[in-house]
This record gives sequence, structure tokens and C-alpha cells, in this order.
Amino acid sequence: MVSNGIDQADIAASPGTVRPRAAGRRRVMAVVLVFVALLGGALLSLAVGALSIPFRQVLEAIVGSADTPEHAVLWDGRIPRTVLAVVAGSALGVAGALIQAITRNPLADPGVLGVNAGAAFAVVLAVGFLGLTSPAQYLWFAFAGALVVSIGVYLVGGGGRGRVDPIRLTLAGVALGAVLTGVASGLSLLRPQAFDRLRSWTIGTVDIRSLEPTLQIAPFVVLGLLLALAAGPRLNAVSLGDDQATALGVNVMRTRVMSVVAITLLAGAATTAAGSIAFVGLMVPHVARWIAGPDQRWIIALSALLGPVLMLFADVLGRVVAPGEMPVGVVTAFVGAPVLVALARRRKVVRL
Repeated sequence: MVSNGIDQADIAASPGTVRPRAAGRRRVMAVVLVFVALLGGALLSLAVGALSIPFRQVLEAIVGSADTPEHAVLWDGRIPRTVLAVVAGSALGVAGALIQAITRNPLADPGVLGVNAGAAFAVVLAVGFLGLTSPAQYLWFAFAGALVVSIGVYLVGGGGRGRVDPIRLTLAGVALGAVLTGVASGLSLLRPQAFDRLRSWTIGTVDIRSLEPTLQIAPFVVLGLLLALAAGPRLNAVSLGDDQATALGVNVMRTRVMSVVAITLLAGAATTAAGSIAFVGLMVPHVARWIAGPDQRWIIALSALLGPVLMLFADVLGRVVAPGEMPVGVVTAFVGAPVLVALARRRKVVRL
């Protein structure tokens, strides 16, 4: 019997073959390049906007304490939104990778499966009926909404038999997400004054003026990422099917529960601070899979880096394509909708 851990993951990731060293070097190089892209996106996010700041002045304003316009622009706007884009992008990217892994559905993400809609709906209830106004107050509502929807969609997708049907799961998630989004929109229209400050949040934005919301969700994102990394080796076995995973010594139910908890933490935290941002969790795992192959350990690690890259460049693009700033959620939707159509038309990505 093969014990849980690396040996088991290696067997699941490349059955019948020995992984060549060249593949490992290619993956390491990919991680380095993506990390460089992440640093470049962060610098662009700090430098580009209504007031363009040269990179040299960006560094001076970060490390210095001079009372200059550049210092105020950075610390009162661009640094908080850059940090949030990194944290929320990493959370959404890894959440999407986990959902695609446990459902074996390449078209699954927190948005398509209604997880983001569940978190957003719970926040709308907290704001509209309980008068909560800060992320620290409605954080737990977002987690509860994400968890309830995750469990509900999973149960419907499994048909109560413990087996997951990717098509049923996707349909259940889209239907439940649409219902929750519609009800949340109706509630916001009934009480417009309570939701004035959440209008941009419902679209999806990282335009915040303080680091406080990001600091509040950061511990939950870190915990979710750790759970995702711990589940990675076992997800390789689960991708072979429940029977094969059990034969390899993997507790399939425990692995799925761990993954659902991680998804809830990641998607709930990201939605709490940045709102409902779609398609990040759909696109990022596909790019990671294209780079790293089927090994979930590498897919999760790359998704944690690629998510922030997408968020940062989408945010920068939203600042320059229109006279006013376009929320990052709108930019990712413009990019993600064609990607979803293209993926749906490809026969060879019907299942993972």
C-alpha cells in the first residue's frame, strides 16, 4: 500500500512514467518568470494612473516619509489597492484551481459555481438588514454565504450519491448564483441608501483607501492557501477517480472537505474585500495547467502567483482605457467571457 504523501502524488501525477528532470526545471523557470511578471505588475500598479509617477519616485515615496503629492497618492490609494489585488487575486486563483480539481470540471470557478454570489448575497443581507458597514463586521457573513452555497451546489451536483457530475454541478452553480444575484440586486433597490457605498463593491473593485480591509482578510487567505497546498498531493490521486484514489490510500471525503473549507476561506475573504470578481478563478488554473501539466501541487502554486498578475494588469488596464477608472471586475469580465466561450467549444477540455 502506498502511503499518503509525495510518493502517492507522483504516481497520480504521472502514472507509469518517470517525470523527466527537464519538466521540473521548466516549472521552476515558469515560477521565476511569473514572479518577475508579478513584480512588474505591482510596479505598474504603483506608477500608472491619473498621476503618472516615475519608478524612481515610486521607490523613494515608499521608503521615504516626505510630505509630497507622490507619497500621498501612493499611501492613500495605490499601495492599498495593489496589495488587495495581490491578495484577492491569489485567493481567487487558488480557489478556482481547487474547484476544478475536486469536480474534475475545467469550466468551474468560484463565480460559475455560485460561491462568490453566495458570499455577496450574505454581505447584502448583513448590510441591508443589520446595518453593518465595514469588512470586519460582515466578514463572517461572507464566509457563511460561501460555505452554504458550496455545500448546496456540491450536494446537487452529486445527486446525493457522493459522486460528482460536472455538468450537473455547473448547472446548479450557475442557476443558484443567478438567483442569489437577482435577489441581492432587488434588495439593494429596495434600500438604496444602505447600499450606496457598496455599488462599486458589487461590481468588483480593488480601489480602496486603506490597508485595513486587506489586513482583516489576510489571515483567512493564508490559512486557505496552506490548506490548498496540503491538499495538493492528494488531489492528484482524486483526479484519477474516487476508486483509484482510495486504492492509493487517499481519504477522498477528507480531501474534498479540506478543499471545500479552503475554497470557502479564499472565495469568502476575496469577496468580502473586493466584491464579486468573475473569471479569475476560471482563467488562471488553465494557464497554470498549460504551464505545469496535471500536477495539482504546481497548479496551485502557479495559480497563487498568476491570479495576482491578472488582477494587477486588469486594474492597470482599467485605469487607462477609459476617461474614468473602470473597476477591475468589469475588465476581468470582458477578458473572461470570450475565454469561457472558447473553453466550452474545445472538446478535449470537457473533463479534467
